[in-house]
Amino acid sequence: MIDVIGGGLAGCEAAWQMASCGLDVTLHEMRPLRPTAVHRTDRLAELVCSNSLRSDKLDNAVGVLKAEMRRLGSLVMRAADASRVPAGAALAVDRERFAEAVTQAVVSHPFITLVREEVDRVPPPAPNGAPVVIATGPLTAGPFAEDLAGLVGRTYLSFYDAISPIVLADTIDHARVFRASRWRRSLRPGDRQAAAEIDDTRENGGDYLNCPMDAEEYARFYDALIHAESAAVHDLDRAVFFEGCLPIEVMARRGPDTLRFGPMKPVGLIDPRTGRQAYAVAQLRQDNLAGDHYGLVGFQTQLKFGEQERVLRLIPGLARAEFVRFGMVHRNTYINAPAVLADTWQVRCRPDVFIAGQVSGVEGYVESAASGLMAGLHAADFAQGRPLVAPPRTTAMGALAFYVSHAEPHAYQPSNITFGIMAPLVSMSPRLRRDRLARKMALADRALKTLESWRDAREAGRRR
Repeated sequence: MIDVIGGGLAGCEAAWQMASCGLDVTLHEMRPLRPTAVHRTDRLAELVCSNSLRSDKLDNAVGVLKAEMRRLGSLVMRAADASRVPAGAALAVDRERFAEAVTQAVVSHPFITLVREEVDRVPPPAPNGAPVVIATGPLTAGPFAEDLAGLVGRTYLSFYDAISPIVLADTIDHARVFRASRWRRSLRPGDRQAAAEIDDTRENGGDYLNCPMDAEEYARFYDALIHAESAAVHDLDRAVFFEGCLPIEVMARRGPDTLRFGPMKPVGLIDPRTGRQAYAVAQLRQDNLAGDHYGLVGFQTQLKFGEQERVLRLIPGLARAEFVRFGMVHRNTYINAPAVLADTWQVRCRPDVFIAGQVSGVEGYVESAASGLMAGLHAADFAQGRPLVAPPRTTAMGALAFYVSHAEPHAYQPSNITFGIMAPLVSMSPRLRRDRLARKMALADRALKTLESWRDAREAGRRR
């Protein structure tokens, strides 16, 4: 029996992959016996921040990562595809349906036993050599965190993360907003063929609600935002925020135009009522399949709840908005992965222990699930006495594992998957040198072919 500790995206994916290899797995999840500050249900794989898994196109590295996961039989991707909601080129999900799909798949698998209990220490080495997968997530704390710190040594780091508010759709003033995606990208015929598997042309130009502001409205909103009172968070003055998820008020304090070049950029959004581009735009994305909840895109915040209501109602269309959830800030904990992990997600000083998910030092839903997928496959090979071989760095999977295990440990920060951490093309034609989109598609095509070769070689080894 193999233990997986943590029922988030990474833990569920790891358990699923090992069970799919015919191994008996026990998945330990502390909720609902011990709740957290940000989870709201007892379901596995609950999404607590955004409902978006980001781009689903092959000209984006996270789209490549998702395509690789689909090829490896990812449970998370299967549930996400079945519960997706309109979001332009992105893969966004109804978070309740998504968590329910993952939960039902896990509890109904004959080789997975779900145990609702809190684990307070890292299991000791098993007499039979069975591995253990740790996927306790970014809220890892208490006795287990202390015991894990004892295993990995002086390697714990932490940063603060913030989540966005959600409003009731029928409280949005639709006379003040317009529906549109930021822009409609098109690929060349050859590129479109390469992207056909996941590009189903969902960019219908109407997946986001847009709240346009003129200069005066933006100035009023900006002034209220930078003078609003933040919630008190322990050690917040010394907090380190992940750059990809900064609170909106933190971004605003960098200068009055920061938001207009960030989450409130108006580029690519033409108001059909005026035929012009607004000075700034706040976007809302559908949060569930019913379409009655909308989340503010990029509006992570640590403001007090009353302040959020006051400031956000200054956005055109939200003057009478009712909030289903206010934004909040929480502490994320992760290990200094380059000092601890191998590219197989194993702890170097104890190879029977695999660490996956955000506690392993990755950032993002997809990256967390991908690390769980790979930790599960490697743990299965470990349990069955086969050699562990990480995917090549030319794949998104392999590039993420390489970054986590080889980045500079003295200044380590979790990273999303990017083309920049993937191995570059060895040689490029003149067209690829001058065409950035073509280079991305070439990297994507190489990644998927290499991943399939790695998968086929692994499967052939399992059959021997």
